Amino acid sequence: MRSFLLSAAAATVLTATAGSLQAQVQPPVAPLVQASSVQAPAALLDPMFQDHAVLQRGRPVAVWGRAAPGAAVSVALGQTQVQTTAGADGAWRASLPTLTAGGPYVLTAQAGGATQTVSDVMVGDVWLCSGQSNMEFAVRQATNADTEIGAANDPNLRLFLVARSSLPAPSSASGPVGQWRTTSPESVRDFSAACYYMGRDLRRTDNVPVGLISASWGGSIIEDWLSRDAIVKLGGQDQALNALDAYARDPAEGDAIWREVTQAWWMANDPGTKQGWNLPQTRDADWAPIPAEGFWESTLPGLETFDGVVWLRNEVQLTAAQARQAATLELGPVDDADVTWVNGRYVGGQQGWDTPRSYALPAGSLKSGRNLIAVGVLDTNGGGGAWGPAANKRLVFADGTSVSLSAHWRHRVAAPLGDLPNPPRTPWIGGSGTTTLYNGMIAPLGAYGVKGMAWYQGESNVGDYVGYRRLLPALFADWRARFENPEMRMLVVQLANFGPAATQPTNSYWAALRESQRTVVNADPLAGLAVALDIGDRYDIHPTNKLEVGRRLAFEARRLDGTTQPVSPQPVSVERGADGVHVRYAPGTALAAYGFNRPIGFELCGADNACRFVDATLVGDQVVMASAQPTDVKVRLCWADSPICNLYGPAGLPAAPFEAAIR
Repeated sequence: MRSFLLSAAAATVLTATAGSLQAQVQPPVAPLVQASSVQAPAALLDPMFQDHAVLQRGRPVAVWGRAAPGAAVSVALGQTQVQTTAGADGAWRASLPTLTAGGPYVLTAQAGGATQTVSDVMVGDVWLCSGQSNMEFAVRQATNADTEIGAANDPNLRLFLVARSSLPAPSSASGPVGQWRTTSPESVRDFSAACYYMGRDLRRTDNVPVGLISASWGGSIIEDWLSRDAIVKLGGQDQALNALDAYARDPAEGDAIWREVTQAWWMANDPGTKQGWNLPQTRDADWAPIPAEGFWESTLPGLETFDGVVWLRNEVQLTAAQARQAATLELGPVDDADVTWVNGRYVGGQQGWDTPRSYALPAGSLKSGRNLIAVGVLDTNGGGGAWGPAANKRLVFADGTSVSLSAHWRHRVAAPLGDLPNPPRTPWIGGSGTTTLYNGMIAPLGAYGVKGMAWYQGESNVGDYVGYRRLLPALFADWRARFENPEMRMLVVQLANFGPAATQPTNSYWAALRESQRTVVNADPLAGLAVALDIGDRYDIHPTNKLEVGRRLAFEARRLDGTTQPVSPQPVSVERGADGVHVRYAPGTALAAYGFNRPIGFELCGADNACRFVDATLVGDQVVMASAQPTDVKVRLCWADSPICNLYGPAGLPAAPFEAAIR
């Protein structure tokens, strides 16, 4: 149920929780760290430089802030001191020389008669953790939470939780977006579990101070984490960027522009709109009933896995006294997006799987007698429909009375998602927009020194796995530029297993997104892949075993530092031999088939993309499929939403799922 599109004035609520892919398993969101609640330090140093901060070792350290225009500024860390001058706008920046791990230090900035000092500053490794709800998922929600929280006591593991913030444009205002804290039960409780466990693992082996910055937003798409410059370079987003610029100037102007965009998409692409399903003269006697609450996947046979557009209609009889009033149409949350019409008149549309819909109906919108409410619903993944409580669906009149809409809903399927072009997404809605999370949560970090990033995201982009192959490397380049570190490590958690098990080979969007992640990571020598295919939950998109996610991220972090680490096996070649197709892994890879005498989950596919499960034999560092046919052109492993796989490498790491051509 990835949030995808649509426009409404109500979309100005920028800190609403963006959707996960399954509402019924959405974890409680960690409390927001409101920027206004963080104690701002005195002027001079940027708010990123606080007591308990960690600075990145091994490279020059940028320090910046504000002073009087033209003022001479002195910055000292321990015995190291540098000078700079504030610009005409008061902004200044200095560069401390390359530092080795250690501390605690005192960081001081002086300008004119003003001095600011921050204490207990360490030098070590800084990691930025970002993504959607599985990275946001807090330690308090993870497996064995009470024990892990109680044992959290490491003064040299520092945590910085970035407050949720979505902005249509970067802000020039300088204010704290979080607070550096030492590790304690209190600071760990609401911090990212995957990030914390990775950092704790690195502390145990590297023995240097570690700083972790967590900036995540549940349900977010990758496009919302990219800068405007990066989006422009990718191309194809001029319409969204122009509307976003208008919205930054005047929300009403942006909303009006985007309403035209979204209505044009529905008119051009939705079969229901083309056939007038939104209009009163179109009869719906042959439409099937649909419950007034719940996802259609769980309430309607035949729609268990349906993503796409479904139209909902209801009729309400009103008296003349009711009809002459202004009213509000309340539908509850709609997953993911809607366009809503009353008596053939468009009254609103919005996106956001858990955002209640409430549309104002001016006097004259209703009439005495029969009134038609028609709602086009677009679901892009997971649960779909007007899923909120039936009691929340009603017409509320200006005099305070109301009429229930809790019964008599009917539905008709318009088109599956695969038959539709990508719909437009309202560009300023946090989590499903364009650049807004970069503006609100990444840009405020400035050029703070970081060693690398751990990225756990992709669930909300499964509908565009092809585009993800451009978006993920664009994110890598964008953030390396943002943090002025061309050697910034990029760790990616591959999507875990989630969704129905397959009894036959299938074309899985989740598998295809995993392959996009693997392909992008393998093309970047400073990137690492943490395979999570075996530690998910097919019934819950938020698996609680984040300890193992952190361990696998730490393996990849150390590997990129040049130390020998166990890795999830990946094929180095797929070749046809006299005895069948051979999938070769790196020489010496300690492959093992768990729970059976041979590996399972391998498929062979023909040129027509028809695939079949095949028996495979494990021979040293190779897997051999003797039943290969001359017409087979590719091999797939564990290609499903929730595949059953048993091929493992060292340290209990699963073999990476893949798709590869036969050479």
